[in-house]
Amino acid sequence: MSRQQRAEIDAMVRQPNPEGPRSVEELRAGFRAMMGEMIVPAGIRTRTTTLGDRPAVLVEPAGTPKGGTILYFHGGSYVVGSPETAMSLTGNLVTKTGFRAFSLDYRLAPQYPFPAAIEDGLSAYRALLDSGEDPSAIAFAGDSAGGGLTVTTCLAARDAGLPMPSAIVAFSPGLDMTRKGESMDTKAGIDPFFTREGLERTGTMYLAGQDPHQPMLSPAILADLTGFPPILLQAGTNEMLLDDSTRMATHAREAGVDVILDITADVPHVFQAFAGVLDEADEALERAALFLSQHIRTKGTAHTSAG
Repeated sequence: MSRQQRAEIDAMVRQPNPEGPRSVEELRAGFRAMMGEMIVPAGIRTRTTTLGDRPAVLVEPAGTPKGGTILYFHGGSYVVGSPETAMSLTGNLVTKTGFRAFSLDYRLAPQYPFPAAIEDGLSAYRALLDSGEDPSAIAFAGDSAGGGLTVTTCLAARDAGLPMPSAIVAFSPGLDMTRKGESMDTKAGIDPFFTREGLERTGTMYLAGQDPHQPMLSPAILADLTGFPPILLQAGTNEMLLDDSTRMATHAREAGVDVILDITADVPHVFQAFAGVLDEADEALERAALFLSQHIRTKGTAHTSAG
């Protein structure tokens, strides 16, 4: 635990932003530049493929991968981001577990608002199943908006009559588009990344006029989670979306779902991306990797092609 590390990261991400609202292109470029500073672990190999009808990046350990698959959803408020911007997270999960991961390049708002990202997630999961992958060997993982997609894709899969994956790992997930969590107010100013105005702007792009009071947009408070696989929720106390995780944990527990709520003090949104710089990030990723290793059931190391 390093107070200095946490203070340095807080100061870094609080760098002043340009005055006035930025265009979508500027938002994407800024996010790409920020995430490009994150440390991607050595010992992985990547290649571009397709999953369903969307591009994806296959991330594998340098050696022979174990017989399990992580379906990863990147963050970015459903407006920015790509498999490349989440590579520090995906790469660390791969190196720490030995499983391969498919990081999905799902469609982004405002060009493709709700429910395009969920449709792409469901299509990707269906493609893995159609390739012969056993659902017990697949886990969903994601950060921020992608953490939300781990849950909503699971809802969509259940609604479509598909079997559940083995587990869900969500880093600082966005799970309530109504923005009613107390932390939206209590963590305002403490959160170095988000403001209510910024979240409402990107949220409006994703919603495209839809009412956020529905399960696929606010699953932490409105979804029926019956039959869900075990869930690991990781968040930091310095984020406005903290209560998305705390309320999701309560909601899941009440539905009889195995859930772990893993909160780290004095760290920001998706602090796990700072692996190699922040001790708490590496420790949280170790816990996430252990959770995945405990729940993904493997029958060997051979894989059929999914893309």
